[in-house]
Amino acid sequence: MSVRQQLRTALCGVALTGVVLTTTQGLAVAAPAPERAAKVSPVAAAEDAAARALARSLADTTWRAEVGRAVADGEETGLKALAAGSRTGAAASLAADVARADRSALAAKGLAADTGALLTVTLAGDAGSRRAPLVAVAPSDDEATAVTAYDTAGRAHTLDAAEVPDAPVYVVGVDGEKAVEAGMKVLERELAAAGVTTADADAVRSATATAAATGYWTSRITSVSVADDKETWIKGDAEIFSIVSGFGLDGKVRVDTVTHPYLDDAGTTYYPNQILVNWSQYKYNLADVVMMEDDGDTNYSGLAKAIAAALLTIADLGAYIPLVDPVVDAIPTSFWTDDADFVDAWYTLARETTGTRNGAGGNGRFTFDRYWVSAL
Repeated sequence: MSVRQQLRTALCGVALTGVVLTTTQGLAVAAPAPERAAKVSPVAAAEDAAARALARSLADTTWRAEVGRAVADGEETGLKALAAGSRTGAAASLAADVARADRSALAAKGLAADTGALLTVTLAGDAGSRRAPLVAVAPSDDEATAVTAYDTAGRAHTLDAAEVPDAPVYVVGVDGEKAVEAGMKVLERELAAAGVTTADADAVRSATATAAATGYWTSRITSVSVADDKETWIKGDAEIFSIVSGFGLDGKVRVDTVTHPYLDDAGTTYYPNQILVNWSQYKYNLADVVMMEDDGDTNYSGLAKAIAAALLTIADLGAYIPLVDPVVDAIPTSFWTDDADFVDAWYTLARETTGTRNGAGGNGRFTFDRYWVSAL
């Protein structure tokens, strides 16, 4: 099935959402792990390597206690920094494995080495249990029914993806907020280099300066929500961003990116008062929005190249042409395999659009108002 066909399926009511949330249900059951899938993404492979190394390192009881204290609040903790802050031999050995895995994850996501360490560890499961902790990686397949976790001897166990385990589980993952922030810079930089107008493009700087001197109209998000996709306990917060596209003042296709770092949980309404579109940069006072999630495997360099290749074939013919379909068609096929990076899309937003607009796939909902940004 093509990406376009999948979008059409979404428009008929199948929500292709990558939004994640944590639930609290029952007890998990450990069992021998099933055979590995033949194809594992590079990011998942890096996470798995770090998870195995962390699990083995926890055989050192002193180091295990340090890790337990560091992640006790349930927040993401940088794995590299955690290992570097310990004087135990186990942590020193782990640090080298984590460094290699971090480099692999950065390369797989198309991010520069100076982005910094991406891999994190979070506590899930029953933190009060006296059982030895397991270390797991969230499966890339959102439909997975099982989660593989490792013990201190490196043995693999299978946990029920629908039930919170009755043992502490350390989940190794990617710092999604850092990845999205760095990824947006890569996306806009590479789009601009390919010839697509972005906020980084020289062509819009004079127009932007003029708008700043006089003030300009924007579309502001007063509330936003996405539907509940019934994710599993091992998944953390969503990392959502939007690709806004239209025609710039020069008549060329324009793309702007907007991150939504507050949009963590499905089924929750947020009230960010966040500017989505700066209309001083768009020719027709019309734009389209594609909302996506970094589901771990997103390669921003690859995404930028694919979007640029699609949009640069579109010419301004004197009337607005919706750009959702070309953007969605440009999303690499891998984005639709074992994850769901596409969240929803909004066709033909106008400068005058106010009130609530549901996404075309019925999964996302924005409420807008018009907001005047005064001159400096």
